[in-house]
Amino acid sequence: MLDILLDSIIDSLKLVPFLFITYLIMEYLEHKTSHKHKEQMEQSGKMGPVIGGLLGAFPQCGFSVSATNLYVGRVITLGTLIAVYLSTSDEMIPVFLSEAVPFLVILKILGIKILISILVGILVDWFFRKKHSECEIHLMCEHDKCHCEDGIMKSSIRHTVQITLFIFLINLILNTLIHIVGEETIAHFILKKPILGPMIAGIVGLIPNCAASVILAELYLGNMISAGTMIAGLLVGAGIGLLVLFRENHHTKENIKIVSILYGSGVLFGILLEAMGLVL
Repeated sequence: MLDILLDSIIDSLKLVPFLFITYLIMEYLEHKTSHKHKEQMEQSGKMGPVIGGLLGAFPQCGFSVSATNLYVGRVITLGTLIAVYLSTSDEMIPVFLSEAVPFLVILKILGIKILISILVGILVDWFFRKKHSECEIHLMCEHDKCHCEDGIMKSSIRHTVQITLFIFLINLILNTLIHIVGEETIAHFILKKPILGPMIAGIVGLIPNCAASVILAELYLGNMISAGTMIAGLLVGAGIGLLVLFRENHHTKENIKIVSILYGSGVLFGILLEAMGLVL
């Protein structure tokens, strides 16, 4: 139990820099930028999925958290958020590097995920192009009662502390459940199931915890799941981002829609890669 507690604390503390920087930027946007600057930011959204797909590949949960906060504030588009979620790999890269996986293999996985994330992100923005709202950063401030008039530094710290505590509690619960269920049990449900495998891997990917990517990477390295199945789960895995989404975005139907797009895209491309016989 002590190990679970320590892991939960460490997982949560690793996100603090990302959270604080994101909130600091958002507070600055709310207090310092003019309406013209906000319009320019929104107009540059067409390249959002491309930028989001590239940044999301960074090996940490932090960018999905940052993107979620920016989407809740309506600074970025839905397609950009989806692109970040799909390209996020969490701890997959550190796990692969620690196991001496060839760098070319890692680049192939990242390349596949980035291309898929950009494609889906662009399609999502095209399909929902008429539904993008204006910047609403102030709504999140009102919900969290951050008293932004106290200054951007103080309110950014308050936002960061609130969400970090929330993430720690969820991490503690999830790490306990994963410890009880066990990775072997998860592998049993995924192993050697061409279509069902990616679907179940997608469900594993939805676990809002960096442990999901670790499990999928280790199962692949242990030859228990295929490359297509692993990528399906990694595409769906948005790390802590989904937790923050449901915590900060109060449009439940919209959150369900986002999760549905994320899961459907990851599983679909996972099945396609399986059918193509992807070998890394």
